[in-house]
Amino acid sequence: MSRKNKLRKFAEILSFPNVFECYNAQQPALVGVDMTPIDFRGHWASQHFNNNQPITLELACGGGEYTVGLARRFPDRNFIGVDVKGNRLWTGAKDAMDSGLTNVAFVRTRIEVIDHFFAPDEISEIWITFPDPFPRSSKVNRRLTSPFFHDKYRKILKKDGLVHLKHDDPDFYEFTLETIREDAQCRLLYSNDDIYASPLEYPELELKTLYEGKHLAKGRTIKYVRYLIG
Repeated sequence: MSRKNKLRKFAEILSFPNVFECYNAQQPALVGVDMTPIDFRGHWASQHFNNNQPITLELACGGGEYTVGLARRFPDRNFIGVDVKGNRLWTGAKDAMDSGLTNVAFVRTRIEVIDHFFAPDEISEIWITFPDPFPRSSKVNRRLTSPFFHDKYRKILKKDGLVHLKHDDPDFYEFTLETIREDAQCRLLYSNDDIYASPLEYPELELKTLYEGKHLAKGRTIKYVRYLIG
């Protein structure tokens, strides 16, 4: 993507009513349209979505294909995509607005500070779709299913909150299963190292991100883990 195109998207996203951004992870705070400060922590459903429907987060959402796809499939729920790249979020946010979807929002931030923007028991589910697997051992705590991030999720998820991982990387898949086994507060509900080898257990797995499409084109198998964080 050209620098000019990125700058255009950065400028446009400032006017999107469904996008909120954090510019400094050292001092976490969100701004909305025209850099207006906002604080929906504990009140996302009532103050932004204007309802009392449950909220699902998609972490490392990229272009937001899964966030928007889930919102279309489940109109009785709210969905928030989270990613650090604003030019990626532009795609999903624009799609949601063009489609008239009011149950979708996006937050640009580092996921390490996610608990600054959501209150305890505010989130019902988390989807983690094709994040950077961080294969080097020195970066293991940056994996989004590491104990470090599980502790973050516990601060915002409802009791026995549901977590979904969808990925192509076999090492990341096995790492996630090991993390679940070693955490007494986690409970594995389902795992599959090749979801398309047989009829899908869950229909929402039909949705595909841009990266998933690329992985499938290369012949990679897609893995899925569904578990509870107590």
